[in-house]
Amino acid sequence: MALLHFIFGVFGNLFALFLFLAPIKTFKRIIKSKSTEEFSGVPYIMTLLTCLLSAWYGLPIVSSNNIMVSTINTLGAIIESIYVSLFLFYAPKKERTKPLCLLIFIIGVFSIVVTVSIFALHGNSRKLFCGLVTTIFAVFMYASPLSIMATVIRTKSVEFMPFLLSLFVFLSGTSWFVYGLLGRDLFVIIPNGFGCGLGAIQLIMYCYYRNPNLFEGQPGEVNAIEMKMNPPKPSSHRIVEA
Repeated sequence: MALLHFIFGVFGNLFALFLFLAPIKTFKRIIKSKSTEEFSGVPYIMTLLTCLLSAWYGLPIVSSNNIMVSTINTLGAIIESIYVSLFLFYAPKKERTKPLCLLIFIIGVFSIVVTVSIFALHGNSRKLFCGLVTTIFAVFMYASPLSIMATVIRTKSVEFMPFLLSLFVFLSGTSWFVYGLLGRDLFVIIPNGFGCGLGAIQLIMYCYYRNPNLFEGQPGEVNAIEMKMNPPKPSSHRIVEA
């Protein structure tokens, strides 16, 4: 059991690293165009908070046998900080207020959690407090792409829902979910089980809106009337797979 726990911890670290690196092509596009376009900065900011909280939760002074959780999330916090900085730099001035306020909020939340857990709590109560807070915000992190999923449904395009990001959300969530089961840690099981399910939904949506004919009764058939009423716009169907 201990060996399996370690193995899935390694898988979790690898897939989480790929997850953190998945948006690189997205940010290359943002840098090239010097605009954040319709990309949302919320997922990156929420991921930063979750990384900070998870890194803290994984430390021996908070929970035992979770150092692998701490190491990968420390690295993740560094990577996400870079993404958030780039997003704020290239976002139009009128659209910076919301992500900037959210960033200030998450820094405040993390500071309060650390302060309270060090000076007011000890032993199991410290683990319980940090675990609950981490779980709550981890669920919010996994739920943050819901706005992008809504955009996909509205535009019928996966342009702003990178495939690799969805894939590694699923793989990372699955690995850490199993890791939590083997370690009997509910604070690892709950958020990553949610992430696993949400990642699966994103992959299904990607397959549907990337190749909608795969789900039609007659593959390749196009409704002529609809085509005349709503002529396709090539730019709205461009696909970015990163």
